Amino acid sequence: MKKPTRAPARALDAKGRRQAAGTRRKTTTSGEAARAGEKASKAKSKAKAKSKAKSKRKSKTNEKSRRPTAKAARAKSTARADAERSRAIGRAKQTIRELKAELADVHRRIAELQASAETDFLLGICNRRGFERELSRSIAYIKRYHATAAVILLDVDRLKPINDTFGHAAGDEVLKAVAASLAGIVRASDVVGRLGGDEFAVLLWNLSESDARAKAQALEQTIDGLSFSFAGRTVRAGASAGVATLSAQSDTRRVLEEADAAMYVRKAQRRHEATAAGA
Repeated sequence: MKKPTRAPARALDAKGRRQAAGTRRKTTTSGEAARAGEKASKAKSKAKAKSKAKSKRKSKTNEKSRRPTAKAARAKSTARADAERSRAIGRAKQTIRELKAELADVHRRIAELQASAETDFLLGICNRRGFERELSRSIAYIKRYHATAAVILLDVDRLKPINDTFGHAAGDEVLKAVAASLAGIVRASDVVGRLGGDEFAVLLWNLSESDARAKAQALEQTIDGLSFSFAGRTVRAGASAGVATLSAQSDTRRVLEEADAAMYVRKAQRRHEATAAGA
């Protein structure tokens, strides 16, 4: 009698269960494990590199996207700075224009004050200060360029009796007529001034001493020919003239003193002539 054949025992799995019939337990060698680990490491490195490259590309993309924004911001900042600089330059130019206008106005006022200080307010000609300034300037010109000139000093006769008899308004009328006559008989380059009271002076250019004496005589005759009517009475004025020529050695004070001395000599002479004619 045959003994029954026993089926081989089935191997147990890791949990102690028996494997199903017909399945084989796979065994892993150490070489295969190493290759699997290497493959996994390579896959991990590749994934990491891929991720890094992706991150780098993204960073570059973000940087590129930011670049136009930064450029636009710089351009805007530059434009703002240029506009502010332009406004500052405009303000500075406006300030300069205003300062120039103010300076011109100051110069104009100074000139007006100087002219007022050197002009006789009644007659509109040089006063003593203005005439002396012109005389000093002329002497400096003569010293440099060796030109010729002369000063004629005139004293109006009978002005005090006119003031005493008919009032100062009448005397002012005589002075205005004398000033107008002097200005009308001299050249535009000559200077007429009132030194004070009844004294006038004329600065004449480019003439000899004899010409200056002839001019002084013509001025006397012009003023002697003036006549005025006050309170129904006809009044005549007159003038005595003294001459001083200018040279490179002249100075303002000495020239006026010389002309004044000559004028008093001429006044005495005219008085003597009037007395002789009356006799």
